[in-house]
Amino acid sequence: MDAIIAKRADSTEADLTEIRQLAAAGGYDTVGHLAQKRVEDAAFHFGEGKVDQLARRVARRDADCVIVDNDLGPYQTFNIGGKMPSGVEVINRFTLILQIFGQRAQTRKAQLQVELAQLRYELPRAEAKASLATRDERPGFMGLGEYDESRELDIKRQISEIRAELESIATKEQDRRAQRRESGFNLVAMAGYTNAGKSTLLRRLAAELDIDENAGRHPDLASTAESEDMLFTTLGTTTRRAELQKREVLLTDTVGFISDLPHWLVESFESTLDSVYRADLVLLVVDASEPVPDMREKIVTCHDTLHQRVEAPIITVFNKIDRVDADELADKQAALSALAPNPVAVSAKAGTDITALRTRVESELPDWMDERLVLPMTDNTMSLVSWIHDHGHVETEDYGDDSVIVGFQATPSVVSRARSKAAELRPSSIESAWNGRQPTGLRVRQPTGLSDTRRTDRTRSGPGFVFCRYLDIRNLRSRVLSVGIFLGGFDHIPDHVQSGCCPL
Repeated sequence: MDAIIAKRADSTEADLTEIRQLAAAGGYDTVGHLAQKRVEDAAFHFGEGKVDQLARRVARRDADCVIVDNDLGPYQTFNIGGKMPSGVEVINRFTLILQIFGQRAQTRKAQLQVELAQLRYELPRAEAKASLATRDERPGFMGLGEYDESRELDIKRQISEIRAELESIATKEQDRRAQRRESGFNLVAMAGYTNAGKSTLLRRLAAELDIDENAGRHPDLASTAESEDMLFTTLGTTTRRAELQKREVLLTDTVGFISDLPHWLVESFESTLDSVYRADLVLLVVDASEPVPDMREKIVTCHDTLHQRVEAPIITVFNKIDRVDADELADKQAALSALAPNPVAVSAKAGTDITALRTRVESELPDWMDERLVLPMTDNTMSLVSWIHDHGHVETEDYGDDSVIVGFQATPSVVSRARSKAAELRPSSIESAWNGRQPTGLRVRQPTGLSDTRRTDRTRSGPGFVFCRYLDIRNLRSRVLSVGIFLGGFDHIPDHVQSGCCPL
């Protein structure tokens, strides 16, 4: 569809850059524009003469739609529409954003949030639409059809039902976050102004994804978030694993922010923003290729959205440094130091300084606990050692005759679970058969024929069996190989045992 874009500013020149990008994201072709600097007119928002000029421009360009980059009231929208050629639709900035969200919403959660935002936008306008419809001036105003007296109650009922379903989804996601933390993962959320390069940075940091993966695919259906030079390419959330030096984290890419969003629209997407609010660390991604005033305005917009709810540390990431030289970047960092102290400068596309970002992320995450456990040798000991490796960072691992000493770092929840699992360790069923007795007269010699990379960890004999355990020191996790050989009695010892060969 062809569109004319228009904007009014109180005292400065109207900047039409972002509304052009929003129009393109919504599928509109901009065929003309109009701007005015003046105080708001109660009836037309613009001056009435400027609206007449807008109508002539629309007719000359044969445009299908007028997009106003301001928050129009319902009467202002109606009055402007009354001066336009027949069939020309008038929408404002927020209606356009809702259209974009509706086009991009693929998951059930995203669709519900968009529907909630649309209903909350529509609710306060229901009374005005009723008044207009009763005058029979333009039935079906704003595409709602003839006014129905029950419409307002119907909107409130739908809002209540959608909120209930979103709360159910949020509860499940909260449980999922808790399970991930219990598994030893830290949660890192990526936030920032729309089109700052968050999705590309996610793919650069994610352990299992390639930077060029997923071209032309939607984030909710594909293996990672979509990257495209367009506003709001990511609407829902996309979570992927990233490996740091010691830790494993889960990175979540979220919907981008944008300036001048009303509170009801932000609140409608609260379920998505919970991924940011409840994270252990937030990466605030900023496009470093833009002019300093634009960067400052967008950082302020992001902080306004985050500051009341986010308690986690925030790392500001200056992205797209491949588009600026070193001197320009240094000047921008100095100019924005009050808003973005000690930022990390990277290029997600080129991979520049990604290692420095990983190091910074690891240093800012909540501290891990140091723990040292002495584990008795049982059938389940090595399973616990493997579990500790999977959920924490093992610093030391020492094997004795009857125990394993494991020194590791992990989150408090993992340390607590490791302690509980250690307390549950019991002697193996084979060893319990000895009942504390150690008969004499049976000697098991050092097995022969083993590679010099193996050594006997311990050998024991008991009534009715021989028990041998070997340690393979080639294995970094020191897996223990256990063999139990049942014997009919002490008067019958197999030749391979007498010769010192214990079959593996």
